[in-house]
This record gives sequence, structure tokens and C-alpha cells, in this order.
Amino acid sequence: MNTATFPWLTTIILFPIAASLLIPIIPDKDGKTVRWYSLIVGLIDFALIVYAFYTGYDFSNPDLQLVESYPWVPQLDLNWSVGADGLSMPLIILTGFITTLAILAAWPVTFKPKLFYFLILAMYGGQIAVFAVQDMLLFFLVWELELVPIYFLLSIWGGKRRQYAATKFILYTAGGSLFILLSALTMGFYGDTVTFDMRSLALKDFALNFQLALYAGFLIAYAVKLPIIPLHTWLPDAHGEATAPVHMLLAGILLKMGGYALIRMNAQMLPDAHAYFAPVLIVLGVVNIIYAALTSFAQRNLKRKIAYSSISHMGFVTIGIASFTDLGLSGAVLQMVSHGLIGASLFFLVGATYDRTHTLMLDEMGGVGKRMQKIFAMFTACSMASLALPGMSGFVAELMVFVGFATSDAYSSTFKVIVVFLMAVGVILTPIYLLSMLREIFYGQENEELVSHQALIDAEPREVFIIACLLVPIIGIGFYPKLLTQMYDATTVQLTARLRNSVPTLAQQKPEVPKVSLSAPEIAN
Repeated sequence: MNTATFPWLTTIILFPIAASLLIPIIPDKDGKTVRWYSLIVGLIDFALIVYAFYTGYDFSNPDLQLVESYPWVPQLDLNWSVGADGLSMPLIILTGFITTLAILAAWPVTFKPKLFYFLILAMYGGQIAVFAVQDMLLFFLVWELELVPIYFLLSIWGGKRRQYAATKFILYTAGGSLFILLSALTMGFYGDTVTFDMRSLALKDFALNFQLALYAGFLIAYAVKLPIIPLHTWLPDAHGEATAPVHMLLAGILLKMGGYALIRMNAQMLPDAHAYFAPVLIVLGVVNIIYAALTSFAQRNLKRKIAYSSISHMGFVTIGIASFTDLGLSGAVLQMVSHGLIGASLFFLVGATYDRTHTLMLDEMGGVGKRMQKIFAMFTACSMASLALPGMSGFVAELMVFVGFATSDAYSSTFKVIVVFLMAVGVILTPIYLLSMLREIFYGQENEELVSHQALIDAEPREVFIIACLLVPIIGIGFYPKLLTQMYDATTVQLTARLRNSVPTLAQQKPEVPKVSLSAPEIAN
């Protein structure tokens, strides 16, 4: 087999989806067979992802690699077109890693296990497709595909208000998706040629006003997913009702789709409009950081507290995207991967704690660290990562965004001082609410009523293994960030050069930076 021409990305996308279709015919009564089957499928697909990138991906090449294109509707130039570059490759690996661990986290699921694992595997392929497809209409279709599994995972296996949370999720995200479809169709039919290929669209000469309108449409859609305040309210409700594996998928992967699309569509394809919207992204990012941190501080429900913490951390992504510096954009990508790992670990531990205490209210907890020492230790380590402790991936990512924005020559000194100060306030708030959370759960006097009615057993080996798998890359990236940044540096440097060329004052400062051709030779083929 010639590995250079093998359709790796198509296989990686379709394999878990095809495997999910076999689940209904697997003989299984209690879910034990189907969960092992799903785990094996997840491991195989993750192994294929790692092998494909290890053998066929060149870190020094900023353009799309592993490119595949097959005609679908030739009359509209609509193709099954997939590829990976530095923006998508780390997130594809993250998707395989988190989803495989989420399958292992779902081990206790006994209610309709076949349907549960069918949805997980279908979502596996759909989420990878979001990061790999290079056709705008195809992107819209796979973006919509992953909404359906999440809706059912929430509405069937969620908490008491699961129907409300699932309905709110689908209304927000499907409503936002309409802007993707309208913007994609408008871009595709613009000019003399009809095309939905992203590389071809990036080379079209859109008028500035037209770019601004498209940018606004895409921003609304991706602001829902990221999420950006005020389009964020679906997330705390969804997290408040979800189970642990669904938490991991929401925090670890789903939010990253919004950040990825904001870079891929808005920044890369509409650079002139990005120059006008960048200050807006900065302000929205600051609002996310401060407002969500303060709201998290006030939450008494453990799941909602961590959910608002996630919204706060994602504010650094929007600031990094709008920084116009290599370091800032690199920090934004690193923050997406880092938060995917940290968010998945925290929500898994929230689920493990709830399974034992049967409460999410901090007022009803207290002193459980005496009986659950392993969970206490893991919760503490993951919380330290979330509050950006040096030596953890969160510290490196947020520091890169800080320094990248502070050294940007695209903004006035006054604006930078105000924004950096507010970012610092958000960073200070984070350890306050996270450490107080740990104190209320694990320290102090035991809640006698809780202890007398619940068996507060410590973590089992499966749970320790899942957290260990997440902590290894969190700590590894924290001590050696190049482990991850080398995967995408070439792409982010190229994109930053393109964005700086869209700002006349920045382009004049560095006239030697050429206009970037987005894989033009591949388009010619």
C-alpha cells in the first residue's frame, strides 16, 4: 500500500461513522460488548490519526497537506474536499484523543447503551470532518451533523432539565448555523465563477463592504459555538444537565470548533474585514474573561461554575486571534488545545464527584477530601492547570496571548494598557474562584448528612487512568511548549503575515512581507 496516496483523512472521518452503523446488530444485552467495541473503534481511529500525521505531515510546510478531493456535484464545483494544515491538525489529534477517553468515561452507562455509543461514534467522525473539510457547503453539512448527536445525548441522558437544555442548545447552534449557510452561498456565487472551495474563495477579490457583511455573519455563527457573550447562555445549561462523557466532548472539542472556524473563515478568508473587526474581537474577549469569571465566582452549582470558567478562558482565544502577532495567534491555538485537555479533565472529575455525592451544590459538600483522597489530588492538579499554574499548559498559552497582544504594533498604547490590565484582573479572579471551590468541596468539616447517606468511595483505576492521560500532555506542553507549537508555527506565521498585509500601516512597516498565496499550485491542479 502506498501510504503517500492513501486517503487518510477520508478514512479517519468515515471509519467511526461506518462502525457506528454496525452497533444495532451487535448482540448485547447489558452494554458490555458494545462499549468494548466502541473503545476499540476509537483507539483504532486515533491510531490512524497519529500514524497519518507522523508519516505524511511536514511541520515546516504551512499549506494544506494530506489533500483529497473527489467530485460530488461538479456543476456547482461541490467536492468532497479534505486537507489538514497547522490550524486543523492539532485539533484533529485533540478530537481523537478526547473522544476516545470520553468513550472510556462512559463505561458506567447502562441506559440504552447501543444508542449512546452509536451517537458518540457518529459524532467522532463528524467533529473530525469539521476540522478537515475544505469546501464551504460541505463544512456547513458536517457542522450541522454534530448537532444531532449532542442534542440526543443531552435530551436522553441528561439531568432533570435535560429537555430544556437540549432544546436551547439546538436553537442557539442551529440558528447560528443559518448565517454560515447564507454567507457560504453568498461567497460561492460572488463574481464570475461559482465555487465553494475554501482555497479558491480565499483568493477571490471581495469588495470591502461585502467582506464586512460576510465577516459579521460568520462571527455571529461562531460566537455561539466559542461561545462569546451574549450568545453564551446555552453552554451553562447544557453543561448543567450533561453526563461526564458529554461534558468532555462539549468542553474538549465543541467549543474549539468556534475558535477554529473564526480563524479559518473570518481571519484567513476575509483578512481586510478582520482588520476592522479585530478591535471588536479584543473587546469581546475581555468581556468574556471578566464577566464569565465574575459569574463563575457567584455560582453555587459545580457544573455551572466550571462552565463559566470555560467561557472565561476562551476569551483569550479571541484576543490572540485579533493580536496581529505571531506569538498572539500561536497562543490562541495553544489555548484551544490546552483548554480542551483541562476542560475535559475538570468536567470528568465533576461527574465522578457527582456519582458519589449525588449533589452539585457546593453548600451541600464539605470535607469529602478525607474519604476521596485520589479524587481530591486529581481535582487539585487539574484546577491548578486551569488557573494557569507555571509548568502547566494553561500558563504558557495565556502568557503567549498576553505578550503577543502587549507587543502588538496594531493598537495604541492606551488601548493595550487597558486591555492588558483587564486581562490581568481576569487572571487574578480565576484562582480565587477555583481555590474557593476546592475548599468548599474537599476541605473543612464533613457534611454529616452527606457522609451518612452516601458511600464516598475513592477513584477507581479507570478514572485515575483517564485523568493521567489528560495530565501528561497538560504538563508536557507546560514544560516544553514546542512539543505542540512546532506543529502549527509555519501556518500561523504565514497567516499573521497575510493579516498584517491587510492593515496599511502594518504593511508599510514591513514592506518585505509578501502576499501569501494559499496553496495556489494545488488549486491549479
